[in-house]
Amino acid sequence: MALTRGDDYPIHQTPEPIAYGGTDRNFYDRYFFNGYHPSAGDDFFALAFGVYPHLNVTDAAFVVVRNGVEVALHASGWLRDRMDMAVGPIRIEVLEPLQKHRISVDAPDKGIKAEIVFEGRSFPIEEPRFIRRNGTRAFMDYTRLTQNGRYSGWIELDGERRAVDGFVGTRDRSWGVRPVGARDSQDVVPPQAPQFYWLWSPSSFDNGSFFFHSNEDALGRAWNTRAVWAPDGAGEDGFEHLNGDASIVWKSGTRHAASAVVELSDDFGKSAGKVEFAPLYEFQMMGLGYTHPKWGHGALHGELTVEREDIVLADADPKMPFNLHVQALSDVTYTNPDGKVFKGRGVLEQLVIGPHRPSGFKEMLDFAP
Repeated sequence: MALTRGDDYPIHQTPEPIAYGGTDRNFYDRYFFNGYHPSAGDDFFALAFGVYPHLNVTDAAFVVVRNGVEVALHASGWLRDRMDMAVGPIRIEVLEPLQKHRISVDAPDKGIKAEIVFEGRSFPIEEPRFIRRNGTRAFMDYTRLTQNGRYSGWIELDGERRAVDGFVGTRDRSWGVRPVGARDSQDVVPPQAPQFYWLWSPSSFDNGSFFFHSNEDALGRAWNTRAVWAPDGAGEDGFEHLNGDASIVWKSGTRHAASAVVELSDDFGKSAGKVEFAPLYEFQMMGLGYTHPKWGHGALHGELTVEREDIVLADADPKMPFNLHVQALSDVTYTNPDGKVFKGRGVLEQLVIGPHRPSGFKEMLDFAP
């Protein structure tokens, strides 16, 4: 592989052609979108699209949730030109960088078609760089931007077309190093028990967006966290940066939240209110390839493979490892320091593996009593 269209843009990060992503075989570059009605119904959609230059693989998944069933369209193929953001029937176009994108899905043989446009509500936020090691080995090292937006367009599932005009939701872009493709053949020494705690809660209100995330160690100490209020139309200098402390009430027999609250404060410790989450249902992130036993990110499926998968959400066993990672569509309530209440919607993403003292988890896969 040599020159591609990307080489005619001033976007190089190494002395080599854009086709080559540094030196780490786990380098990736990914897009993510989700969308939902701002106040009613339970329709939900999401998309993940990734490229893995050292593996020469690209993959994508588009998911629709209707009537309690998560329909996932998986696609994987050989990576060719990184400026052509398509794999099989799934395509992303950047209409206006950092502001406007188009999602196209054309798989009539699988019963799924879509034409959707995302428009950002404010400038994206840049999250703190995510760096984590297992012993001396880099587990992750990446940058991510996050942006809430509004949608227009439609999704057709099994012949039924529904508009998504007025839907809201979140997109993110991340790039760097994560475990992708085949598992490393040589284990980390000395052996370490897996531990990962992740909470992410991008939320949409009438006049702005709330973002909170926390990565925590087994003792509950955050090693990467951020809380931001982004008013509609704001640039970076218009964001309100806060401190957030989340507490979760876990559903019995699971590692999924029954409810959650993020207590907010300013840099002087003064209360800045609280944000409460009331989950409606869990969307399984495996539908987008996250922890999927077959369609994990970067897995090799040949020159091009496309497959549909239907997941009945009520039948998804929350104790199975590949069902731990979820986004819960949630009603969200913000109470400001003066006691004024604002209603919105968002997702509460959760992935908790291994011990986490504040949650009462002591083993790799014990569950809430």
